Amino acid sequence: MEEEDINPTITLVSSDNMEYSISKEAAMVSPTLRVMLEGPFKEKSGRVELPGIEGNVLARVVDYLQYNLQYKFANKDQEDIPEFEIPTEMALELLLAADYLNV
Repeated sequence: MEEEDINPTITLVSSDNMEYSISKEAAMVSPTLRVMLEGPFKEKSGRVELPGIEGNVLARVVDYLQYNLQYKFANKDQEDIPEFEIPTEMALELLLAADYLNV
């Protein structure tokens, strides 16, 4: 079995055609992306175009999805979870993207 089959990656494409690879497992943190990837949509091929999200914002969203997956089951008493930094100047755009992606 190929390594890609064991840990598949998908590509998220921003409105300005920036592409970001992310593990399918991390992408599935977003219910919106999960539906796109599991349903009868063209995104099932592993390439998801997000025309409403700019590249710099999508980069932070990818970081957050990976952060969320990494610390999802961490016990706050046992593990020191670092804070996820949100740049003030991107707060509104990130909020809109998070709302769209349900994260």
